[in-house]
Amino acid sequence: MATGLELLVAAALCAACPGFNDTLPDNLIRINEEGNMVTELPVDVEADMAGVTDDAPVETLETILNKKVKLRALREWINGQHLRIATLEDYPLSYTELLENGTRVGHGVSFQLINFLQEKFKFTYEVVVPQDNILGSTIDFDRSLVEMVNKSFVDLAAAFIPSLSEQRSFIYYSTTTLDEGEWIMVMRRPRESASGSGLLAPFEFWVWILIFVSLLAVGPIIYVLIILRNRLSGDGVQQPYSLGHCAWFVYGALMKQGSTLSPIADSTRLLFATWWIFITILTSFYTANLTAFLTLSKFTMPFNTVNDILTKNKHFVTMRGGGVEYAIRTTNESLYMLNPMIKNNYAVFSDATNDTYNLQNYVNLNGYVFVRDRPAINIMLYKDYLYRKSINLKDEKVHCPFALAKEPFLKKKRAFAYPIGSNLSELFDPELLNLVESGIIKHLSARQLPSADICPQDLGGTERQMRNGDLMMTYYIMLAGFATAFVVFTTELLFRYINGRHEANKWSRHGIGRATNGRSFKPSRWLRALGHIKGGEGQLLGTSTHANHVTPPPPYQSIFNQGGGEQLQRWRRNPGLVLPDEKNGAGVRRLINGRDYMVFRNADGHSQLVPIRSPSAALFQFTYTD
Repeated sequence: MATGLELLVAAALCAACPGFNDTLPDNLIRINEEGNMVTELPVDVEADMAGVTDDAPVETLETILNKKVKLRALREWINGQHLRIATLEDYPLSYTELLENGTRVGHGVSFQLINFLQEKFKFTYEVVVPQDNILGSTIDFDRSLVEMVNKSFVDLAAAFIPSLSEQRSFIYYSTTTLDEGEWIMVMRRPRESASGSGLLAPFEFWVWILIFVSLLAVGPIIYVLIILRNRLSGDGVQQPYSLGHCAWFVYGALMKQGSTLSPIADSTRLLFATWWIFITILTSFYTANLTAFLTLSKFTMPFNTVNDILTKNKHFVTMRGGGVEYAIRTTNESLYMLNPMIKNNYAVFSDATNDTYNLQNYVNLNGYVFVRDRPAINIMLYKDYLYRKSINLKDEKVHCPFALAKEPFLKKKRAFAYPIGSNLSELFDPELLNLVESGIIKHLSARQLPSADICPQDLGGTERQMRNGDLMMTYYIMLAGFATAFVVFTTELLFRYINGRHEANKWSRHGIGRATNGRSFKPSRWLRALGHIKGGEGQLLGTSTHANHVTPPPPYQSIFNQGGGEQLQRWRRNPGLVLPDEKNGAGVRRLINGRDYMVFRNADGHSQLVPIRSPSAALFQFTYTD
């Protein structure tokens, strides 16, 4: 609430204010309380021609009158006029039919609009088409639609022409935008989802990388911790495992296999248990996500955006001279990044106006991606669906061999075109705007299509059978395992051969059967198997002695008694062993390392152990066989 001082100041200021001005501006249209107009209009102008409506723009009366007068003059002029209208073969939006008498008749959404304008403004028209069915540009101007409009060969271009920056210098687009055109990619429907292989799908890329790193790192970490623990604690009970044993334990746990390692120390047991718990949780998550992926995963396409086409160098085809081609060739357009693909022959611009031909020839046979505006693609796929369903009534995958990408390849506003300086735009565009705002143009574009979605990206089948594509990673792992095993086997043979050569060279330097100190030794089994040593003292296991006329050894028990006959005497002459006789005396039975031996004295005075247990005795008998 104002104080008394503030009221006094306000009264003083009001006394200095100028008087109230009740005069109105010129040309102002006045309306009384009942809504009737009280301003007097010129005598030769009707009230309804003055544009005085509830939604009239705030303009001066002179501007309104001039516009109305001009429109009335245009209506009078066009009444009975014969127009030349150009168009493109762009089914279903605009296409023509050549009659037997040589007359060309226009069809499609564009000419439904033209026919509406014809009925309203009472004009006649003839349809012409450019020599080449192309829109036209700076480098592709001849025989094009843009050339016909630019040189005023026609009065109007009735087609859904995309609004491109380069064409604005040649033609005048209508102020009313008919629609926002969307060019969509259509491709062959893949047999499996593009989200990844069935075995790799449960985890993303970096999860697999971390699992692989942990598989390589945990084994050495456990090995180092065990060594460090033993050295710090001085515990000799827990023997340290080798690095190979630790690495194989980590891999075996990942494959849900057991381990022969049995740690005693509590800290070592915790290390092993930690890895087991980690693997158990990891494999449980993998199994659950793999089941969900194979049954409930959302189907995705391999090519959904322009970047997919660019990064994967995918061949694509589109209409020759259409909006997509000029958007790729024009520098300041969004698709100019695809321009290098034209030079590398990844982009094909087809002259065929038959979409079915392009679909079958490029997409179905060659696997290309076909880029076309949405109305044409939808009608084309719908007709293909009806044809295939008439052949096969049951298999939905046969009905829909093609699929659409979700993201538009290109978006552009589309409109009619006029020659520069033409005043037909002022007459036709307001009527076209009424049709756009009422949704009639959108209705006409989709009139031939059913309300249901035909051949969606995800067919929504409930069954999900495993295919080879889901098991490809399994095949790769198996091949990699066999290849690795073969490489390791080859490496073993190579090292065995190198070691054998090294051992053979040592024998050749020091004499067969003699070392540098003069003592005798036996060659390795490898050298004996290769036949490097001939005439050796021993006989290989499993080799028959009949070919060498070797008398079988006497019974083992006869060695420890005085019987045996000639065979025993022959065995007594072995210079390397002195058997019990009257000269040397009987051997002494000893229990060594839990096994029974007979101890005898050799010729050089050293003691010789003769095993008594049956398996060891058999080996002893084989060793001393001629």
